[in-house]
Amino acid sequence: MMKTLYLDCSMGAAGDMFTATLLELFSNKNEMVEKLNNLGIVGVKFEVKDSIKSGIKGTSVTVKVHGQEEEVCDYDIKSESNHEHSHHKHKHEDEHVHSHHAHTHHHHEYCHNEHHHHGNHEHSHHKHHHVHRGMKEITHILNNLNISEKVKKDVLSVYNLIAEAESISHDIDVSEIHFHEVGSMDAIADITAVCFLLDTLQVDKIIASPINVGSGYVKCAHGILPVPAPATAYILKDIPIYSGRIESELCTPTGAALLKYFVSEFKHMPPLSIKKIGYGMGTKDFEVMNTLRSFLAESESQSDIVYELSCNVDDMTGEEISYAMDKFFEGGAKEVYIIPIIMKKSRPGNLIRVMCTDKDREDLIKLIFKHTTTIGIREIETKRYILDREIENVKTEFGFINLKKSSGYGVLRKKYEYDDLSKLASDNDISIYEVRQKLYEDLE
Repeated sequence: MMKTLYLDCSMGAAGDMFTATLLELFSNKNEMVEKLNNLGIVGVKFEVKDSIKSGIKGTSVTVKVHGQEEEVCDYDIKSESNHEHSHHKHKHEDEHVHSHHAHTHHHHEYCHNEHHHHGNHEHSHHKHHHVHRGMKEITHILNNLNISEKVKKDVLSVYNLIAEAESISHDIDVSEIHFHEVGSMDAIADITAVCFLLDTLQVDKIIASPINVGSGYVKCAHGILPVPAPATAYILKDIPIYSGRIESELCTPTGAALLKYFVSEFKHMPPLSIKKIGYGMGTKDFEVMNTLRSFLAESESQSDIVYELSCNVDDMTGEEISYAMDKFFEGGAKEVYIIPIIMKKSRPGNLIRVMCTDKDREDLIKLIFKHTTTIGIREIETKRYILDREIENVKTEFGFINLKKSSGYGVLRKKYEYDDLSKLASDNDISIYEVRQKLYEDLE
């Protein structure tokens, strides 16, 4: 059966709610929170607690930056030709644009909801750091995190969606979009957490409902704007959205970008066999339960569509091909393999084949042209049948290790990943053979 994640976005989506709902899908939630706090995001700590709304228990996530909670991650437009824009948003204390977190709906990454109460000023002073980060600085931060290249690519892609939306909305170059210091760390934390948790879940497909974006107005650094805010609206182009009667910004730019990047289909729930349910609670209370609900399920479809991108080359060395393969995997390839072939005039060559989903297809086409000598790529759309996969972090005498379980079609397989085996062997100064032999003995 296909492992499917369905997201109920009837109350929108925000980064913290997305993180919370995914954490609920793990049986070892506290261990996953510990892993998030060990990703290496400087000054950031994830705090998780139970949250009750409408009598239903879920999870809420708070991101603290240097011990302080930030509900705002405003973009800041910093143009060399017009520097006055880079400081005006710091007036929010005097203009009462800020709001006490207890009265907020989501972590409003980019805009404040104008309906928030403004009764507590004690949190306002730490928001006046005059340091800004552009995409270059954010990339540098990600390069120092304890995340895989795949997760790093996902985080950057989500951030690029936000930066592009702000660029279009304000008619300035992407390079001039800068994110406020503390706010950018908050957003990096939310986006990285979601990308990391989804990578760990190893789902085959993500589907979401049409998105309730809310209604009314939001107060931003540039004035009062209608919901959805311009950047959010741009990100959600070609995605089914609607506006309900709740006057609040339900879908933030970060939530919108995460959905845009990861979700393959937006539709009402198809037939699913539900295995786990998660409730990621927002902060504010409405007449409707304020949650991003997730369903981890098995779909009735036992197959999905993948694309095979192929090319023939006869003028690349083995080292060059090896480097290209690494780049393809970093770019999201499901599989890469090389077949020796005889080309015209009996020249020896290689068939390079890259398997991917539709989401990564365009990026991988660019990478194939960039890292091989080919002048043409063939594409085949094909259906694949897959086993259900689950990653379990198990404790062994050597330490913790990820165990991949694959099941379906009457079979059950368990396997430790090579990277994990090699790390345990290195940490314990023994051979991989010894680690593997002992671990698999314990499985029997």
